[in-house]
Amino acid sequence: MAMKDSGIDWIGEIPNAWKISKLKYVSEFVNGDRGANYPSGDDLVDDGIIFVTSNNIHGTELDNSPSISKYITKERYDLLGGAKLEINDIIFCLRGSVGVCAINTTETEGTIASSLVDIKPRLIDTHFMNFFLQSEISKFQTDLYTNGSCAANLSADNVSNYYFIEPNIEEQQLIADFLDDKVGKIDDILTDLNKQVEILTAYKKSLITETVTKGLNPNAPMKESGIDWIGKIPEHWNIKKLKYLLKPNCVNMRVGPFGSALSGDDFKDEGYWVYNQRCVLDKNFETNDTFVDEYKYKELNAFTVDAGDILITTRGTIGKVAIVPKNCPVGILHPCIIKFVMNQDLINNELVELIFNNSNMIMDQIMRKSNATTIDVIYSYTLKDLLLPVIPMDEQKEIIDFLDKKCAEIDGLISDKTAQIDKMEKYKKSLIFEYVTGKKRVKEVV
Repeated sequence: MAMKDSGIDWIGEIPNAWKISKLKYVSEFVNGDRGANYPSGDDLVDDGIIFVTSNNIHGTELDNSPSISKYITKERYDLLGGAKLEINDIIFCLRGSVGVCAINTTETEGTIASSLVDIKPRLIDTHFMNFFLQSEISKFQTDLYTNGSCAANLSADNVSNYYFIEPNIEEQQLIADFLDDKVGKIDDILTDLNKQVEILTAYKKSLITETVTKGLNPNAPMKESGIDWIGKIPEHWNIKKLKYLLKPNCVNMRVGPFGSALSGDDFKDEGYWVYNQRCVLDKNFETNDTFVDEYKYKELNAFTVDAGDILITTRGTIGKVAIVPKNCPVGILHPCIIKFVMNQDLINNELVELIFNNSNMIMDQIMRKSNATTIDVIYSYTLKDLLLPVIPMDEQKEIIDFLDKKCAEIDGLISDKTAQIDKMEKYKKSLIFEYVTGKKRVKEVV
């Protein structure tokens, strides 16, 4: 198999008969309408002509399922310029989930959001191009543009200038058919592994929820909790709002400073810590990238974080907590964090952490209180009204020890599955890369 230098170091060698082109020479790029007729929230309807968003892009083929799709009326559709979906178009994401793409395999009428671009291959096998756009060659070029002046956004012009490796059309079809088969089998394995992770994660949550509401003794006398979604609890337990379990005689809850008190201009490369969302989500109290100087720290010292505080995320990934360890760096709260201090004579910090991070108990309550399926913010008054179990301290220790052991076993299984997923994802990427660059050939053309 004779090879030649492609002239591009991050592509390497390609077969002699292949050529380097650009996507704009083999495709038409059509944006969604961005004018006055662009659909707003009020223009979206429950049924009609599909209005494709990034939610529809999460596999090789565009997902037009009604449960995730948005729609516009025929009247609105007729007013729009821009992209009109055709079968075998590739829809590519320019903002948000930058670089993900999928083929439209249906003849349904539709158009796309302004964050997407409709790529219409011309004289190129669509499936081959889709695999190319999912390869490391495309990802490398996406990263080149998004790490530059475009920040986390691309434009259709950016993507149209991607280098494209072009075999003849017959070999494109052979490669596409080969990868459809091989990648399809890999995706089936990945779907199964991800499902196993979901099942294990759900089991872990249900185990913790059951244990912290029913206890470890299946023969313990039970009583009604008075809360329908909790049901019965051990007779000697109680249920109380979090505000009654906070440490007395101190400032036991503090919301992070208003954004106007701590803005982007105040953040420095070193100094006093600003305890932010990542500190909590990663349980990272050793490294940070957000600081304030001494002047700002003294100005906001009412928001100082202390060992033993529990920090909770209130924006984005909400409701996750972390316990501040001893000898923590001196610092203050980020505006998106609330700290609270529990009465350790009534409830153990480790039990609170288990309930918040790993059970269904907290998020179920937050959703019930908001009457919504999603929520973006937790406020202090919502936090104070959350119900927690009041369990004798000796039983709390037994529950924590039991759950630590069981969760470690489950986490070990999840870790094994996650490692298999990572291995399969790497193999999939390597397989696509090798065939779309010609470093491996389909047998029929060798």
